[in-house]
Amino acid sequence: MEKKQQICILGSTGSIGTQALEVIEEHSDLYEVYCLTANNRVNELAAQARKFHPAAVVIANEAHYATLQSLLADEPDIKVYAGAKAIDEIVEASPIDMVLTAMVGFAGLSPTIHAIKAGKKICLANKETLVVAGELICQLAGQYHAPIIPVDSEHSAIFQSLVGEDCNEIEKILLTASGGPFRTKSVDELAHVTKADALRHPTWDMGAKITIDSATMMNKGFEVIEAKWLFGVPADRIQVLVHPQSVVHSAVQFRDGSVKAQLGVPDMRLPIQYAFSFPQRLPLSSERLDFFKHPLEFFEPDLEKFHCLALAFEAIGRGGNMPCIVNAANEVVNRAFLDDRCGFLEMGDIIEKTMRLTPYDANPSYDTYVQTDAEARRIAASLLKP
Repeated sequence: MEKKQQICILGSTGSIGTQALEVIEEHSDLYEVYCLTANNRVNELAAQARKFHPAAVVIANEAHYATLQSLLADEPDIKVYAGAKAIDEIVEASPIDMVLTAMVGFAGLSPTIHAIKAGKKICLANKETLVVAGELICQLAGQYHAPIIPVDSEHSAIFQSLVGEDCNEIEKILLTASGGPFRTKSVDELAHVTKADALRHPTWDMGAKITIDSATMMNKGFEVIEAKWLFGVPADRIQVLVHPQSVVHSAVQFRDGSVKAQLGVPDMRLPIQYAFSFPQRLPLSSERLDFFKHPLEFFEPDLEKFHCLALAFEAIGRGGNMPCIVNAANEVVNRAFLDDRCGFLEMGDIIEKTMRLTPYDANPSYDTYVQTDAEARRIAASLLKP
């Protein structure tokens, strides 16, 4: 009998993590959970551990360590750890075959680097890793022969469109975006939208942070940066298409004018499963695409209305630590908006000011990224209204 692939899920209680566990459950003959991690959701993490019986669990917030130990006291075979350092160490465990990086934000960078250095297959769902330190990550992945398979639906679609194309040159990447819940609203209307409005995404069921990023379209800007590093294509050859139905997940145009796209119903389990099983395709119990029920529309994004997308393009052009600055400021204002401490349009204004005020470094090291992240967060927080 073939040995089951051992999977470590970083961020198992979030949207991607929970859907990954559904995939593993559906293919329990092929995959097994080695480790689960979460930040604060200690009860959910304990429940997952009871169901999937991993070798280890890690709660990033050390304040929840005792609670997690207590919840799993009658599961002596599950080792319980806490803290960011424990997450960095667990991804290096020799039995692990692949690491699904589904943590949110800058926190995903360090464990991803540790997993790459341990030669693990990386199923990348933490886009901030490449936004902040794309050059470093690509260099390390090559050095340690660690494959990176994208999990984002758009980047998975591009990846799938490139299978079998070998060295054929990419003329253009067509990166689709739903446009979020505010695609048809005016700038004046955007000034008055609430977090409840922003959290009602029309096609995808995602965590709060990424749903807000989708509403501002900062998420799409980050995905442009991600695509640049994953596929070695400059940003001026990556075109964003607003596609409200989220059926065409993205496409690649080649130099002969041919366009290959990957289509499907909006279901994150598909790209998660493909990252696990590549190059094989496994059965998936999901809805099938009905072309008679799904119209396909495409629009140009409005960069004046969606200021955050324009700022992301500016960050790509500047390079260096500028994407790191934008990411840090975005994490601060995203959280502030969710906490009712910042208006929807104010998010872009604060990010732009933070870009001007944070020291720029054209050739950052890992330590520079850490320092930049801290400084940009401090500046962005100081710009919020008291």
